[in-house]
Amino acid sequence: MDAAFWKGKKVFLTGHTGFKGSWLTLWLSSLGAELYGYSLVQDEAQEKRAAMLAPFLKQETGDVGDASAVARAMESARPDMVIHLAAQALVRFSYKEPLATFESNVMGTACVLDAVRKAPGVRCALMITTDKCYEDQHWPWGYRETDRLGGYDPYSASKAAAELVCAAWRSSFLAGGGVTVMSARAGNVIGGGDEAEDRLIPDMVRAFSAGRSVHLRNPHAVRPWQHVLEPLAGYMHLTRLAYEGRDVAGAWNFGPDDAQVQTVEWMTEHFSQAWGAEPNWTRDEGSHPHETDVLLLDCSKARRLLNWHPVLDAGQALKWTAEWYRRSLKGERTVDLCMEQIRAYTRFFQE
Repeated sequence: MDAAFWKGKKVFLTGHTGFKGSWLTLWLSSLGAELYGYSLVQDEAQEKRAAMLAPFLKQETGDVGDASAVARAMESARPDMVIHLAAQALVRFSYKEPLATFESNVMGTACVLDAVRKAPGVRCALMITTDKCYEDQHWPWGYRETDRLGGYDPYSASKAAAELVCAAWRSSFLAGGGVTVMSARAGNVIGGGDEAEDRLIPDMVRAFSAGRSVHLRNPHAVRPWQHVLEPLAGYMHLTRLAYEGRDVAGAWNFGPDDAQVQTVEWMTEHFSQAWGAEPNWTRDEGSHPHETDVLLLDCSKARRLLNWHPVLDAGQALKWTAEWYRRSLKGERTVDLCMEQIRAYTRFFQE
């Protein structure tokens, strides 16, 4: 997390008003980067984030599926590097709006990469996809970057397709032009500020705040949970290496150590403890669309070649997350809460 490197670097962020994007904006801004944000503002949560982030970057409201608008914005920003986070990021929503999901995740990725192709001066582009881009093989070990892509649900399929788009633009246009294109596949991310529907931690915060139990669709589902700062640290390190000319093109997994992979039920009980409440959940016996029971990532490539590794265990990640929400509900400024945890996280690398 070298401020000397990031100071003055021009970074074009898509989806900066999203959950991950807002944390990344604050972190890069604190290191002195010059940021240009491009994002849709579709709901109250994004409106609040856009207002919160206004002092930290230049931002424009726009759809990543609008190729002309993305190209104009990127040409105006003249960035050194691009980090693409904008997406329709919810599995269950993708069943309701499959075409919108593909438009955002597939065509949006193509539009951003084509803008990179046309923009002068871009050295590297990091495209954020998901751990769910792998074809479900029903096996008990982690997926590696070389495993088959696929997707049962529209969200997962759209992200697998986005990976193919990244590979096509890399080999057809950008590698020969000196632009390094990478994709990052992170695990299930938790942390303060997530307000999405049908995600475990936001659902629990809403339930506990209202004094009711949380409904779990599949308590025994296993996911690679991690605090939001963990993959962001990987994204930043990977982008820096690409800018400096290292051969890091291609796909990268960022997830927790195997010992930190937990069930939904375990996460619920331990978040309840961190919140200061008795575990209070019920099984939602309703009809639900298909979701994978077990999803694990093999992140040995990032550990070996990037020297990246997570520093927070699952319990610590839940405690940080619960503290953020508790203090936010008491009226503390979200910017201050984020920056406090960013500073605390950075100290792990200084010890």
